[in-house]
Amino acid sequence: MKKRIGIGGNLRFTNDATFSNYGRAYVNNDYVEAVVAAGAVPMILPLVPDREIVRAELEGIDGLVITGGWDVSPLLWGEEPHVRLGDTLEVRDTYDTMLIEEARRMDIPIFGICRGIQIINVVCGGTLWQDVVTECPTAFVRHWQPHHADQATHSVRTEPDSTLRRIFGERHLVNSFHHMAVKKPAPGFRVTAYAADGTIEGLESTEGSRVFAVQWHPEMMHRKDSAMLALFRELMRDS
Repeated sequence: MKKRIGIGGNLRFTNDATFSNYGRAYVNNDYVEAVVAAGAVPMILPLVPDREIVRAELEGIDGLVITGGWDVSPLLWGEEPHVRLGDTLEVRDTYDTMLIEEARRMDIPIFGICRGIQIINVVCGGTLWQDVVTECPTAFVRHWQPHHADQATHSVRTEPDSTLRRIFGERHLVNSFHHMAVKKPAPGFRVTAYAADGTIEGLESTEGSRVFAVQWHPEMMHRKDSAMLALFRELMRDS
């Protein structure tokens, strides 16, 4: 029987002549196609910030993807918003927090992507750079690429004895669409990948339930890079 992979939903609003501030629940189809290509059944989880509903959404799920999207509110780790902070959405932060907490309680493996690595780190006790370019003194790599989504634009270096090293080897090329990044890793996590400028690109849990997360977007690259697809298969692997 195929495993069922939950994909955490997103929310966006339209504001045009027909509909004003009309909400749409969705995920980008790349996530769905990557899960299918990995051999699992994708289950889109609508964004409902109710803990009882979140628990019900997770019942029967074999793995969970925390997807990209809105900036994470710095109020969650006690900072005021930086002038370069992008748009945030309180309901998304609340929902993702519940998803992560309940999935860990239920021992469901979690795979975080882009915003996913950021909100996982914050929920578990870490902090973020609100804007890598203006806040991080060592940053020099371009972390927001102007090219096609499936085109790799910078390298990452993986750490020994990690899931990312096993899948990617010591060095691999990735795409990049972010301006926030992990600053202080959460307790119970280790950094397992870095960009050339030292920006944190990968985290893995060292205690509790199995969690791994990356700062890039493997769902956009899974069709042309088998290692990116392997990340989704990793979520399905029996511990």
